[in-house]
Amino acid sequence: MKLFIPILFAAAMLAACVGTKQSNESRVTESIPSPEASETENVEKPKEKEESAEEKTEGVVEETKPVYKLNEANWVIERLDGSDEKNVLITIDDAPDKHSLEMAEILNRLGVKAIFFVNGHFLDTPEEEERLKKIHDMGFAIGNHTYSHPTLTKIPEEEQKEEIVSLNDRVKEIIGVSPAFFRAPFGMNTDYSKEIASQEGMLLMNWTYGYDWEKQYQNPDSLVEIMIGSPYLTNGANLLMHDREWTKDALEDIVKGLQSKGYSIADPDLIEVPKRGN
Repeated sequence: MKLFIPILFAAAMLAACVGTKQSNESRVTESIPSPEASETENVEKPKEKEESAEEKTEGVVEETKPVYKLNEANWVIERLDGSDEKNVLITIDDAPDKHSLEMAEILNRLGVKAIFFVNGHFLDTPEEEERLKKIHDMGFAIGNHTYSHPTLTKIPEEEQKEEIVSLNDRVKEIIGVSPAFFRAPFGMNTDYSKEIASQEGMLLMNWTYGYDWEKQYQNPDSLVEIMIGSPYLTNGANLLMHDREWTKDALEDIVKGLQSKGYSIADPDLIEVPKRGN
């Protein structure tokens, strides 16, 4: 009987120790995450961060930084970084008359840009509206050349404003955006037209040289020769051309001739323009 009691006591103690060990192991196991849980957490957390970053950037449009500025003393474009890279700017007035769309297609095929300065009296029909849309959809900048092409110095201020603002409204109605550039007919501005252009957020622009309205250059060969051989051709030159058949026929050779002389054709969208109301 004495021997039996110690044996029972020892068995009870052993059972208690085993129970305690299992309890401790259970607590330790619960406090350590399983490999599957760790892998899941490691995968899900970066995913949540990526989604958060996407949410923060959703709808944010990066603004293109200007590369050029316009020198109003001589109407050339200058690089903001001060480099001497050779550039010229192509501008085409009286769009979108009969040849503007084809001119845009030529330039687009050559991979170069231009500003098409629009007159309101060339936007009177659905066909003319469609031409403007196509030119804009190809990525060309649209400029304001007044509604009916008057000499601004010869009309009162209220008419000057109507000529400029009504065309901006018409262009925006057709393509969804207002012109960023203004060129007065015959290059003749008034203090008031300059003020209106500034209020409308447009960069005032004239030109360095152009020849296609002169009778002796109203053929492709002569026009090509003078446009690439002009004594006024210089770095940043602002080249004026028009919606004319002979200009359309000369355009490709003009671009290639300028490029062969080391000139790049500037992208108007990279020109610094004023903010609306300044």
